[in-house]
Amino acid sequence: MTDITRKIALVTGASRGIGRSIAFKLADDGFTVVVNYAGNASSAAQVVADIEGKGGQALAVQADIADPQSVARLFDKTLETFGRLDVVVNSAGIMDLAPISTANIDLFDRMLATNLRGSWLVMAKAAEELQEGGRIIALSSSVLAKSFPGYGAYIASKAGVEGLVKVLANELRGRNITVNAVAPGPVATDLFLEGKSDEQIQSIAAMAPLERLAQPEDIAGVVGFLAGPNGGWVNAQILRANGGFA
Repeated sequence: MTDITRKIALVTGASRGIGRSIAFKLADDGFTVVVNYAGNASSAAQVVADIEGKGGQALAVQADIADPQSVARLFDKTLETFGRLDVVVNSAGIMDLAPISTANIDLFDRMLATNLRGSWLVMAKAAEELQEGGRIIALSSSVLAKSFPGYGAYIASKAGVEGLVKVLANELRGRNITVNAVAPGPVATDLFLEGKSDEQIQSIAAMAPLERLAQPEDIAGVVGFLAGPNGGWVNAQILRANGGFA
């Protein structure tokens, strides 16, 4: 049975990585969690099972955040099932690396479709559906400050997300809805670790004064703060949760 007193959080990209840890954190904080996934139904089902195994409530819903109809179905399913929506966290994203080159325009388009267009669609729909007191939280990246070669498309997409956060916060004036982003530095997820040697990973980890990679739980804790009762006065901000990386 659904507990109608629980607040409802929707987390995109919640079947793995940072999104998965965010879903667990919000469930631990008492939210019912809608676990959005793009294609890995079994991983999303496992996240739901893990939450329910600890006494929480969760629902897996497939949606491609780059597609308007898919995003609309995601929100409709959430509202039909639970009757309310309090927090939306857009964690879904991709990171493909390549030089800025005419040969790589397809990669650029693909990156912007998910990371920037997807953020626009999810944040716009959240703005339409959230009630007073709602929270919108996007995921950016602290790599914006580094300008590493090969990161052009990714940085462009995340810079756009940060711009959207500040504009949307102003557009929601008077509705008591906050809009913020969390910008992690390097995090030990499959998305980050894939294709890197141990030497590369150690070198990047050493860039932060805390001399380690973040764990997904480090980022989830910051999202939990923004979504929780103590985060209500933070608005239109980019929280750079990076251990001093940038």
